Amino acid sequence: MQSQTIDPAKTALNHHHTATAEAHHEEHPDHRLFGLVMFLVAEGMIFMGLFGAYLAMRSTVPVWPPEGTPELELLLPGVNTINLIASSFIIHNADTAIKKNDVRGMQLWFGITAAMGILFLVGQVYEYTHLEFGLTTNLFASAFYVLTGFHGLHVTLGVVAILAVLWRSRGKGHYSNEHHFGIEAAEIYWHFVDVIWIILFLLLYLL
Repeated sequence: MQSQTIDPAKTALNHHHTATAEAHHEEHPDHRLFGLVMFLVAEGMIFMGLFGAYLAMRSTVPVWPPEGTPELELLLPGVNTINLIASSFIIHNADTAIKKNDVRGMQLWFGITAAMGILFLVGQVYEYTHLEFGLTTNLFASAFYVLTGFHGLHVTLGVVAILAVLWRSRGKGHYSNEHHFGIEAAEIYWHFVDVIWIILFLLLYLL
């Protein structure tokens, strides 16, 4: 067998390239949070457009909702609203826990938040099945289904994001007090969903 000779010059060169690549990688700023904020701004503009259209339709008719529209029940939507607002406080506990390197605590709070989000969706579906008007009954009915349905889609995506974080957190050391963007992103998105629902609840059920 022939022994292989290691060229010190090549070894030093490879080490230099590796160190340079790592340093170059570390120099790149982290724009993920900025990207998330821009995404939520874009989503917020879509909702604002829908809210504006709803208010415009409301201002063009003398009676709103139109005559003959069954009155909306407040009990279930009110409970759903309390549930969603409370879930924002719950998910914040997860962020607090991970900053203390308490992965188990983060998983607990995220699990509770996901359950509360699913409960919200179940309540919304239950409400849909008991409404006395359909999508094409009148302008109010169409606006109601579009606004609440579009928000429900965002709640569903939020629950999926929370469950994805929970799945990834099973890996040892995947999240820590120094690396927890996924947790932070899911929390920010959930707060956004919460704020949008509060506006929807005021427009559709109270005003």
